[in-house]
Amino acid sequence: MPGNLARHTANVQIRDAKPADLPVIAPIFREIVADGETYAYPEDLTDAQIAAAWMEPPPARCIVAYAADGTILGTAKAGPNRPGRGDHIATASFMVSPTAQGQGVGRALAEEVLRWATDQGYAAMQFNAVVETNMGAVALWEQLGFRILTTVPGTFRSRHHGPVGLHVMFRELG
Repeated sequence: MPGNLARHTANVQIRDAKPADLPVIAPIFREIVADGETYAYPEDLTDAQIAAAWMEPPPARCIVAYAADGTILGTAKAGPNRPGRGDHIATASFMVSPTAQGQGVGRALAEEVLRWATDQGYAAMQFNAVVETNMGAVALWEQLGFRILTTVPGTFRSRHHGPVGLHVMFRELG
């Protein structure tokens, strides 16, 4: 199925993000970043900076998960982990609106990203910076077949826990 068509998973639908989605993606992005538990982005990014960081052009892909009424519940971006000789490995990042967390939105986004990366011919997917105290994400990635390759200690300043480690997680595709 081409990436621009909507896909349905449980009560969540997935489609490619459009520029018109930025006014909804940006507040989700800001709320997640301001929480201080999962991403190291600066908290004062403009909408244009958020679009540049999150809604990257091909070969990357940005998607949204939305409810039956069209409400955007979360977003993900995926693409090559590194340029050149590292472009055969994918990476991805995910943000789910706090009001939609625990409802399968992250899993739906992850399953779509994994399907897309496999279809694109990536050999594996690597997450470079999963905050070790983000237990929900770590558990989901492990359920989806990722393993922790290493943990770099004290490299993320959690708002609530202080310095914590970042996991590098990896899963082969195909």
